[in-house]
Amino acid sequence: MKEQINIERLPQHIAIIMDGNGRWAKEHGKPRLFGHQSAIQSVREVNEACAELGVGYLTLYAFSTENWNRPGDEVGGLMTLLSQTIKKETSTLLKNGIRLNVIGDVERMPQGIRDELARAIDTTSQGARMELTLALSYSGRWDITNAARRMAQDAKEGKLQPAEITESTVAQYLSTAGRPDPELLIRTSGELRISNFLMWQLAYSELYFTDKYWPDFRKDDLYAAIVDYQHRERRFGKTSEQISK
Repeated sequence: MKEQINIERLPQHIAIIMDGNGRWAKEHGKPRLFGHQSAIQSVREVNEACAELGVGYLTLYAFSTENWNRPGDEVGGLMTLLSQTIKKETSTLLKNGIRLNVIGDVERMPQGIRDELARAIDTTSQGARMELTLALSYSGRWDITNAARRMAQDAKEGKLQPAEITESTVAQYLSTAGRPDPELLIRTSGELRISNFLMWQLAYSELYFTDKYWPDFRKDDLYAAIVDYQHRERRFGKTSEQISK
């Protein structure tokens, strides 16, 4: 499948909703946390594959705002797993020239994890090969609400004139400011929705859904998604004839 990819037409930014860990664990007769632990290998493979291909940005929906509503023992286990994974994988990111970024309401995360993230972000900050963004305690509505609040404050202070606000202005206030919008969104586990993820940024993304659970997702699955993306015509409201000119 990798050989079918046109390197000249790679999506610059891929976003992934990593879904199905709990159901995968249940099918294997294991607790939900086992599914989350098993998913780390998928993250590692997809991260490496994107960097190898030349994808510039990879954003992973790791923990949503709504995930705080899950059972306390699962949330606690996820926080511990996240802390361990950050410590373990930072050296690999550094070695591969991948810089780490985080978006979301990170202030809700435990202080220890926030400290680990800050260290990892600082350690990998010079990575020029690819940017890996973890969406943690994130939701699209939170992102847009936070942007509106900041714009309102700047307008109140005279730094921003309401009549001059454009789509580009809004984008500058989002957590993804300075990054391109994803051209391709991948969601695993067969669910057909975006679940409050990058709602502004996904306006013109190509959506790719697979029934495969995230712990089973591997490099070849990523390649298949990219090949599918490359067979689509991205018109942005124009006609096919306009695009072909």
